[in-house]
Amino acid sequence: MAGTHENHAVIRYTADVVAVADDGRVLLIERGWPPFENHWALPGGHVDEGETSRAAAVRELEEETGVHVAEDTLRLIGVWDQPGRDPRGRYVTVAYLVTLPADTQATAGDDARDARWWPLTELPQPLAFDHADILTAAAASIP
Repeated sequence: MAGTHENHAVIRYTADVVAVADDGRVLLIERGWPPFENHWALPGGHVDEGETSRAAAVRELEEETGVHVAEDTLRLIGVWDQPGRDPRGRYVTVAYLVTLPADTQATAGDDARDARWWPLTELPQPLAFDHADILTAAAASIP
């Protein structure tokens, strides 16, 4: 019967933040849990029920790095929905860019093992998930 939904994937909705200091460094967290345990990643996580991706991005950035930003300072970079981008299943993320002063302090929190500013030209390899692709897109959109 046409119109059945038997093949639709369960989709998990997440938000990621590319926080760039005005001196050209980017804020990454070291994951303390699988998948990609011990890998560096963008701060981010699941969008909660009743929450927008922008609100989730602000919340996750603060929970994982201690850095608070206002929702209206986040600029949309794009949406990443490539099948297979997360080994746990189908994940769709909305990525945002925020620019911060170079002296912004970050402290690992929540489930991040570490939070650290990295020069965009000297990123740890490999990054978790498709975060290198998100960073490339973000770098192209930085004025």
